[in-house]
Amino acid sequence: MRTFSIIWFGQLISTIGTYMTEFAITLWAWEATGSATALALMGFFSQLPRIPITLFAGLIVDRFNRKHLMLLGDAIAALSTVAIGLLYSIGDLQIWHLYLATTFNGGFGQIQSLAYQTSISGLVPPSQLTRANSMNSAVHYGAAIFGPALAGVLYPLIGLLGIIGMDLVSFGVAIASLLFLNIPQPSPPATLEIETLLAKLTFGLREVWRQPSLRALLLVSTLFWFFHDLGGAIYEPMILARSNGSAQVLASTAAAAGIGGVAGAIALSAWGGPKHKVGGMLAGFIGAGLSKTVFGLGRSPQIWVPAQFCSSLNFPLLGSSETAIWMTQIAPAKQGRVFAANALVVQVVSAGAALIAGPLAEHILEPAMAPRASLAKTFGALIGTSPGTAMAILYVACALAMVAVGLGGYWVPHLRRFEASSLTP
Repeated sequence: MRTFSIIWFGQLISTIGTYMTEFAITLWAWEATGSATALALMGFFSQLPRIPITLFAGLIVDRFNRKHLMLLGDAIAALSTVAIGLLYSIGDLQIWHLYLATTFNGGFGQIQSLAYQTSISGLVPPSQLTRANSMNSAVHYGAAIFGPALAGVLYPLIGLLGIIGMDLVSFGVAIASLLFLNIPQPSPPATLEIETLLAKLTFGLREVWRQPSLRALLLVSTLFWFFHDLGGAIYEPMILARSNGSAQVLASTAAAAGIGGVAGAIALSAWGGPKHKVGGMLAGFIGAGLSKTVFGLGRSPQIWVPAQFCSSLNFPLLGSSETAIWMTQIAPAKQGRVFAANALVVQVVSAGAALIAGPLAEHILEPAMAPRASLAKTFGALIGTSPGTAMAILYVACALAMVAVGLGGYWVPHLRRFEASSLTP
């Protein structure tokens, strides 16, 4: 457990630094372009390399030294950050440089993350696995609280270069925590023939698609995440446009999301989770959608911060409930391949949502919200006509769609059958 704790601490510090840099880069990109499409495309280019790499990441992690893969992921991310800092310092930083950097980081980050996750069982005794997984949840939610909050305060004082310098220090901590530690490496699998490899890569999708209940679960959850990520792609530019580019306001909503996630996870741990997992998942869909609806309709931090907190409260519930369903319906020997297939589907959907969100808001909804336009006459009194209103309309529409997915799930017969189902043989 000691070795895991040291690595975990390094990852926590590094993740906080990464969140700070991402926040600062978002502010710089908004100041440079004022474009929702430009910001949404950063999410697209981050997701794009994950799609093909997800197919092979498991095989790569099983065949190569996991410690070296983790070090490589941190090194690539650090070099990308250095490149951004150098370009900014000489006045040549362009938005496409950020797309290139996020593409590299997304691809190598996927492998690095999987190498870290699959190393845990070799570092932690079985009796401590629950504790280790709880600590891993704290990495994301803790960084979501402190990273944007620190960057929001420091960005006006030290600028992008200062934030990048702090991020590089955090990478140094992560790399140092790995260098002198031993991470157990499993024996490499036997060489596979190409037919066996192809069958392995497609097994998860075929396993899900042949069972109507699993197929329904995948389709419903994918539909939810499509609308979630479509709205999420324009979340930051919407806040910046409606707050006159305020770093403090954006940081406060990001911190509220992290605090809500931590509170939801603590409450769920104390409660133990709902008995009916499908109901818990769908209730989480509805709760998140309703909170995001209020968020999108709001026009000030007094509405955004509590709405964001309430939204994030629902994600531990919906995430843990869905994961529990998959774990009880898929035999342990098949779970890795099925989970990878599910991740691949969601990544494709997320990339598509990020690609269309900006143009949809800027080139379709924005003209429709012009003075005396039909959409402005219909929604102007409810949601306003200030900058960012078109993005707010898209955000609210996506939030209401999330509610509809949650409500509609109660009428899907195959989902209702899960509670009485037995483990898939």
